[in-house]
Amino acid sequence: MRLKSVLTLMTLTTFLFTAACGTESATTGSGTSTGSGTAGGEVTYKIATDASYAPMEYMDKDKITGFDIDFLAEVMKEAGLKYEVVNVGWDTMLESVKQGKEYQAGISSVSITDERKQTYDYSIPYFESTNMILVKEGSTVKSADDLKGKKVAVQGATTADTIMSGILGKESTDLKRFESNALALMELESGGVEAVVADIAIVREYIKNNPGKKFQSVRDDKNFQAEYYGILYPKGSELKAKLDPAVKKVLENGKFAEVYKKWFGEEPNVKKLLEAAAK
Repeated sequence: MRLKSVLTLMTLTTFLFTAACGTESATTGSGTSTGSGTAGGEVTYKIATDASYAPMEYMDKDKITGFDIDFLAEVMKEAGLKYEVVNVGWDTMLESVKQGKEYQAGISSVSITDERKQTYDYSIPYFESTNMILVKEGSTVKSADDLKGKKVAVQGATTADTIMSGILGKESTDLKRFESNALALMELESGGVEAVVADIAIVREYIKNNPGKKFQSVRDDKNFQAEYYGILYPKGSELKAKLDPAVKKVLENGKFAEVYKKWFGEEPNVKKLLEAAAK
């Protein structure tokens, strides 16, 4: 698997510091769209992200990069829309997209769930994922059930948080919630918890880029079901109708596969994604 960046504790700290100090934006895309916006009818859509999810989205110095960012570029190009991606952090992204005022969409490895559908609209699915457990080498943990009685870190308001709340108890003092996966991973490194539960891409990237820290992953298909990511919109968004055809086209025309292979070094199961999108 070949990825662009080496994510060490130093870079984790760097993008955490960046997020704490303000937002970072990267503007790209081309084309025009009709409707309210800038003079002449040209609209630049503002899309929020939490750039602390390497390899999906993260800060490379002052630039937002990652799989989601490259995928979005292909979608917006296909749709002929101008846009700007802004790093605002996870909680801010969820709240600001819900309001639909400053940001018209969000992209940040956001799992499509029935609960979130009550508050947001989603694009058709574009990425299959699942949660995974990260522990130190030699750990006796073989499944999520083995985490009972152990201290576990998750990013708050994620599907990992929901799953582990069900297993450990929502009010359990053993379940430690953090503002980002980067902070959760740092807590594991320092020995404050015995495991981290996060998306599979994040866990694998962390292990790959930190071989000397002797961590291992545990997959649990029983407790961690397959999930699909979607672009997040406020309820009733007109942008969904503009982007769904573009997402489908990017999946079908090979551009998605190109981006996927660039970041993960393997072929994606596009057929499964298209089947999920058709449901």
